[in-house]
Amino acid sequence: MDEVDVVEGVRGLDRRLLSALHARGADPRVARAARGLSRAGEHGLLWLAAGLVGAAADRERRRVWLRGTALTAGAHLASMGVKRVVRRPRPAHVEPLVRTVGRHSFPSSHASSAAAAVAVVAHGALGAPVLLSAAAPLAAAMCLSRLVVGVHYPSDVAAGVVLGALTARLGAHWVVSGDG
Repeated sequence: MDEVDVVEGVRGLDRRLLSALHARGADPRVARAARGLSRAGEHGLLWLAAGLVGAAADRERRRVWLRGTALTAGAHLASMGVKRVVRRPRPAHVEPLVRTVGRHSFPSSHASSAAAAVAVVAHGALGAPVLLSAAAPLAAAMCLSRLVVGVHYPSDVAAGVVLGALTARLGAHWVVSGDG
């Protein structure tokens, strides 16, 4: 098996997994939930709003909340930059259940911002285990929603998660430090 065969095998698996998950959207309840999560995650909105609410409600850790929110926004921006370089088209073999802002698919910006937000919380900067127990499943559902609505391949979502987690890891010290 040569390199070309491996790449084609991965592409085929990507397409089959997407098709299987997208088929779940035939259930109107699943489609409605996936659309809602996709809309809430557009431009990292859910995560940015949660960070700003946290900053307003938790005056003691306001700086940490704001820095974590900035890091989440940074992960989203980084994914948009990678999209402009890679320029992978969105899946064409399934009918999307939502409209998208852009034409490019790799990596998933929804997944990048979701993973960054959860990584900031998991790092312990915002402490409460209850926060992590709410954020992690919500982020996972948001990532899956992008497959159910048919606008990303699984590899797009996986790359988005890696990019978001890496961005959060690289900025973790800054989030909790007193440095300007």
